Amino acid sequence: MVLNSGGVVGFAGRYPLPSQARPRAADLVLAGRPLPLTGALRIYTCGITPYDVTHLGHAATFVWADLLVRVARALEVKTVSCRNVTDIDDVLTHAAEQRHRHYDELAVTQEFLFDRDMRDLSVDRPDLVPHARGHVPQVIGLVESLLALGRAYEVEGTVYFDARPGEAGGLDLAGLTDQAALAGLAEFGDTPGGGDAGDVRRSPYDVPVWKPSPEDHPAWPSPWGWGRPAWHVECAAMAATAFGPSLDVLVGGADLAFPHHAYQAAMVQAASGVSPFARVRMHVGTVHFAGAKMAKSTGNLVLVRDLLAEQPGAVLRLLLLDRAWHAPWEYQEALLTTAAERLAALHAAAGRLGSGSRDHVLAALVQDLDVPAALDLAIEQGGESARALIDLLRL
Repeated sequence: MVLNSGGVVGFAGRYPLPSQARPRAADLVLAGRPLPLTGALRIYTCGITPYDVTHLGHAATFVWADLLVRVARALEVKTVSCRNVTDIDDVLTHAAEQRHRHYDELAVTQEFLFDRDMRDLSVDRPDLVPHARGHVPQVIGLVESLLALGRAYEVEGTVYFDARPGEAGGLDLAGLTDQAALAGLAEFGDTPGGGDAGDVRRSPYDVPVWKPSPEDHPAWPSPWGWGRPAWHVECAAMAATAFGPSLDVLVGGADLAFPHHAYQAAMVQAASGVSPFARVRMHVGTVHFAGAKMAKSTGNLVLVRDLLAEQPGAVLRLLLLDRAWHAPWEYQEALLTTAAERLAALHAAAGRLGSGSRDHVLAALVQDLDVPAALDLAIEQGGESARALIDLLRL
């Protein structure tokens, strides 16, 4: 233990020191690898595109990011958390058009509803909440840097990122084959086809970072004409504005590993020359329902607001946390009952005498945020262990 005071002179003033077995910032393990913390922990979570309501798959990512912040602060580490809002996006524009609303109005309304859901799940508002529409100048600056370094090129008002997969400093395909990687690009709306007739891209992996805007899309002035930024470069610019060229933990759903996080990292690394962009990427396991990944496109959504009408927020929060954070899982109604029973057992344990301590449950959480192990220990030990876990998990 280091105190911010003068050193003690003389043996008489040297009192017995506590055990060194207590969890330390240097002990943190995340994504199966050591992540010793020094100074500040910088966490960037890919946030929402505010065009629809929050479903369980979205909520899982934000609850886990919130827990990581709480564990780091329990280790007495200064933590700066950032979660963006992508309020410039073609999906948002199309949704607003279908509802006969201005895209800004729809975005603000949906963000309000999202914030309400997060509050009811005891997710703290991050320290930084950058919005894409507030970072268009930063996007333009990043695109200009990529052009100056030869990592982007312009064709008739569209600027493309020169991805260069497989090369040093190029796009990391995250272990995917070309076929799987290009299919991933197509899933998120960027149809591959470099070299085909009518496709001006030099490679099927090159993606737009600035696009001309038709009349029915929002537009901003730029050196390449009136247009709008694309998705990956928005997050890259917001993260770099918040934290500079690198951060500690990049958080998002497992479905963002490729292409979004891969391109986000590649763009910042190409512009800054600093690698890696993130020390650890925390890809939260996908939530499935009715045999498929929960997604708006599939329509198999379990809405947070509907579940909160049936159960307290603490039950839903524990439903999301009482598992390995990286593992995919299938939602079933019976899991809510199990979560309610586990929560009741934890509260009952907190009311009895026990043999444990806050350090015991914190030691489990430091090991890759192992909530099930910490919960089992707290229920078994009772007393201070259970009370501490209720506080740490915000239950």
